[in-house]
Amino acid sequence: MTGIINRRDLEFQLFEVLDTEALTSRPRYAEHSKETFLAVLDTAEAMATEKFAPHNRKADENEPTFDGSSVRMIPEVKEALKHFCEAGFIAAAHDFERGGMQLPVVMTQAAFSLFKSANVGTAAYPFLTIGNANVIHRFGTEAQHRKYLGPLLAGRFFGTMALTEPQAGSSLSDITTSATPNPDGSYSISGNKIFISAGDHELSENIVHLVLAKIPGGPPGVKGISLFIVPKFRVNEDGTLGQRNDVTLTGLIHKMGYRGTTSTMLAFGEQGQCVGELVGEAHKGLSYMFHMMNEARIGVGMGAVMLGYRGYLASLDYARERPQGRAPTNKNPAAPQVPIIEHADVKRMLLAQKAYVEAGYALCLYCARLVDETKVGAGDTAKQEAGMLLDLLTPIAKSWPSQWCLEANSLAIQIHGGYGYTREYPVEQFYRDNRLNPIHEGTHGIQALDLLGRKAVMNGGAAMKLFVREAQETIAAAKADEALAGYAAELDAALGEIAITLQALGPVLASNPTLALANAVLFLEAFGHTVIAWIWLRQALAAQRGLQRGALAHVTDAAFYRGKLAACRWFYRWELPKTRQWHELLRSLDDTTLTMPHESF
Repeated sequence: MTGIINRRDLEFQLFEVLDTEALTSRPRYAEHSKETFLAVLDTAEAMATEKFAPHNRKADENEPTFDGSSVRMIPEVKEALKHFCEAGFIAAAHDFERGGMQLPVVMTQAAFSLFKSANVGTAAYPFLTIGNANVIHRFGTEAQHRKYLGPLLAGRFFGTMALTEPQAGSSLSDITTSATPNPDGSYSISGNKIFISAGDHELSENIVHLVLAKIPGGPPGVKGISLFIVPKFRVNEDGTLGQRNDVTLTGLIHKMGYRGTTSTMLAFGEQGQCVGELVGEAHKGLSYMFHMMNEARIGVGMGAVMLGYRGYLASLDYARERPQGRAPTNKNPAAPQVPIIEHADVKRMLLAQKAYVEAGYALCLYCARLVDETKVGAGDTAKQEAGMLLDLLTPIAKSWPSQWCLEANSLAIQIHGGYGYTREYPVEQFYRDNRLNPIHEGTHGIQALDLLGRKAVMNGGAAMKLFVREAQETIAAAKADEALAGYAAELDAALGEIAITLQALGPVLASNPTLALANAVLFLEAFGHTVIAWIWLRQALAAQRGLQRGALAHVTDAAFYRGKLAACRWFYRWELPKTRQWHELLRSLDDTTLTMPHESF
């Protein structure tokens, strides 16, 4: 175990729960083996530990500054990213022919999780670039591939996505950035964007912005949004850099956490000279950008998990080393103090963190495995079903870890006591960094509206039925194990509660969507907790298999597997029962929030 991950848990998730090794039987991944996968993890863990983790605190204490002409930041950031790019991690999931490693997505996400754990601020630059490159790869022209994709995958160019505007916030239908056609087929871009992560820096030769804008005369609202490539420096046809584009950094935003990543305000076309290239077809920009946004949402969930994981590991080490107090039965003040991990309430907080972060990790890696199945699944039906499951679970993968792994960070501070609230210990930074994750890439409220208002009910609830089918397979397996049969029954009941709630809300969604969606966040939480209960039952089944194998082979790995079973038990006893009350409130169609007059606050 290192300070950034419990490697035993990572390998458990990949090879005992997700059976990642089975992917090597697919033609795309036939060049790989479990040994190559482990080698990738070894490289990532070493680089994350040696190049990313050491400047995590320094980057927090010395956030980027703008001197009016360029952004300044500590040199360790550029040095770490140089090693990341040279190791080929940006192109890791791409074809060998494009310089990639042709790795499964689940393996790239596992490797990338180590960098997010080590230093989420520095890691943001290449991970935004990866999402940017994936959009251009999927929707760009061959000419755009030549100009932008190669340099992005090589790490010569870094990328962003520029969606948000000051007056619109998350309401993308209200953006006003415009794109006026030019005679040569390019577009003149004009407008302002805000909260653009990695929007300016000196870390790469160029920055490629993917910008949402509206072409004059197009349809109103989101149907009129198009997507444009807008580079910081124009790129000539031969790949060389041309003149500076009319993209101006108007200021840096000073954040509570995540300080190592520049958050920028950008002006496009202040001098009337900002040139962009249309990606794909006009007026389809939001659907294209959602390709990057959905990747980013799962990435946000993974980042939240890893920050929660860092806090858990730090507080676990502290609890083992910090002597304080005595057992309730020991009234002798002369007796030596015991490590605080021996106190029941500290164990409660550690169990809660373990249950949150290890389940969040399993969920995000499962979603990454679904991405692989959409690409290399056994037939069109398998690929389609993987895509449906991924769509349904994306709001959970984004929101559940960003809520509950943030709670894990809060518990980590609590375990440290007064020391946890000081800058001398790292857990306060992990909390500050993680507090962004419930906000960006769509707040809990936005994810809840997407889940209840669309994904849970679309196509007659097909995606939800598919999830229930998957969960029932796990339930059937668990019922055959006497130790897990009780959990199987509880999960079955929780699935039934979801069905009843959707049946109750369905007609109201059609007749009075304002009322039906007023408490959508509660449905997000109830479904999220049920998904996590399923995730824990999957882990418990794998742990039981591990214990049986270990007993036969006389392998002493029992403590790890018993820890999994204890965390599963904790979640089913302490967390899953909460969903019953949430469902009752949802079905009551409580209108407290709707009827509260704003003047009464």
